[in-house]
Amino acid sequence: MFRVVVDDREVGSGTVKALEAMDGVDLTVERLPLGDYAWDGRLLFERKTLIDLAASLKDGRLLRQACQLAAAPMRGVLILEGTTRDLAGLRMRREAIQGALVSITVLLGIPLLRARDAAESARLMRYAARQLRALGDASRQEALQRPLPAGRPKGKRKTQLHILQGLPGIGPKRARRLLERFGSIEAALTASIEELASTSGIGKATAETIRWAVGEQTPVYTASDDDAVL
Repeated sequence: MFRVVVDDREVGSGTVKALEAMDGVDLTVERLPLGDYAWDGRLLFERKTLIDLAASLKDGRLLRQACQLAAAPMRGVLILEGTTRDLAGLRMRREAIQGALVSITVLLGIPLLRARDAAESARLMRYAARQLRALGDASRQEALQRPLPAGRPKGKRKTQLHILQGLPGIGPKRARRLLERFGSIEAALTASIEELASTSGIGKATAETIRWAVGEQTPVYTASDDDAVL
């Protein structure tokens, strides 16, 4: 039996309905401070339709949410749901979305799963949770003795420093200075070039490179293939 906590804002979605129809899934609804679906206290899924993604990209929420998901105590996973047909008419450039996804997956290290619809999102979550549980059941002792993956250091501060070191030109010392100056990953990633450059040891050139790497292009999307997925 999988125990799944669902954010109350997801109630009524097709994904929740698909999960309710599955055997072996025990759903509880409450307000989650982060993410949409928490599975067995181990996996935290943020589900976004392409329209949700475009909206959060435009208003600046996407990067902040991704930083919080990357630093969460559970393993954060982003599910991107829909096809480019959903974006037609929104004037969102494909390059803008791809740039944001590069920042989320490469810089922040958040796994990305693609689903065509709500039902597939539910199936992907269950499959991921099943695979993680199977790994633990099959070799629990071996897993306990295995060193932690380099991409998931223990402790919030270590995780934050690890994420910041994924930025171009940022090593351990500069990552510590950024975290001390801004207090959080999201504040550092959304800081202006001037604010970054004024941080000890950063300088204007590195600041401009950081802004280039995490900046979001002006959205002007036109779908060339209605059935394509990003």
